[in-house]
Amino acid sequence: MQLTMFSDLALRVLMFTQAAGERLVTIDEIANAYGISRSHLTKVVNALTRTGYLMAVRGRSGGLRLARPADQIVLGDVIRTTEPDFALVECFTTGNQCVITNCCRLQGVFEEALEAFLAVLDRNTLASIALKPRDFRVLVRSEDQR
Repeated sequence: MQLTMFSDLALRVLMFTQAAGERLVTIDEIANAYGISRSHLTKVVNALTRTGYLMAVRGRSGGLRLARPADQIVLGDVIRTTEPDFALVECFTTGNQCVITNCCRLQGVFEEALEAFLAVLDRNTLASIALKPRDFRVLVRSEDQR
């Protein structure tokens, strides 16, 4: 199983924004810190803003910050919001064509594994994986400029 790049970036955006504290950060700043595409990052930021994880402040000195405290952002909730589906195997999909679905025991094993995966994420918050500003050279430079 592999998470989509969208989910990966969503977690990285939240981690970067959390490390910045109360300071507003920009999409360009996040893109530069991670060396990723600004256009793809914009889609991720828009989704995180729409779902209430980020707050966008418009205007010349605008930017992004967390919309709620990091200890209230549960990683499992973020992943459920950003992943399109959790179809680990064909029998999890609506168009299932597998001929052994009715007697296969593998589906139950995968369901249990998925539940365990999400349970671990549900026990962790953004605060539990928080990084320091020094972990992001861009944040350190921004702090030095103040």
